[in-house]
Amino acid sequence: MKEAQELRPGHVVKMGNDLAVVMTAVYFKGGRNAAVMRMKLRNLSNGSIIENAYKAQDKFDFIPLKKKQMQFLYESDGRYTFMDQETYDQIELSKEDLGDNVYFLKDEMVIDVSTIEGRPIGVVMPIYVDLKIGYTEPGNKGDSSGHVLKPATLESGYQIQVPLFCNIGETIRVDTRSGEYVERVK
Repeated sequence: MKEAQELRPGHVVKMGNDLAVVMTAVYFKGGRNAAVMRMKLRNLSNGSIIENAYKAQDKFDFIPLKKKQMQFLYESDGRYTFMDQETYDQIELSKEDLGDNVYFLKDEMVIDVSTIEGRPIGVVMPIYVDLKIGYTEPGNKGDSSGHVLKPATLESGYQIQVPLFCNIGETIRVDTRSGEYVERVK
């Protein structure tokens, strides 16, 4: 059993008779109100999405997952193909299975694929991924009062806010948990 506040994206919990994978989990602590977790879960039996707020202390039956290192090969028509590093077997995951992680995948990247009862259900991304800036406006000198950010589109198509000094073609480090800029990579 785990409390709602301990759940993270990629965890699998039992809800009634079905299993559900946590897609997003955001902690909210409001003024006089009790702390809540706003979660988006995907039912593994029928694929339906459940969005709900739970008390931070609500208990869930946690289902441990097996992880296998696999290499991302390619994407075709919304299907993402991964290859087992030992047996060279290939599996496919849908965009729904991966969620926002699709924006952080790079060709030939080796990551952990989560399986339950031999069935792949998602991936465990590294905390940081290095991606190139595909497009951003040039920063204007003089716009440097405080922490000023500008929009940028990364090589994967992901939109992010970056500091003014970042330019097209530079590589930046992105936190895959929050999708935010961390630092410029030399």
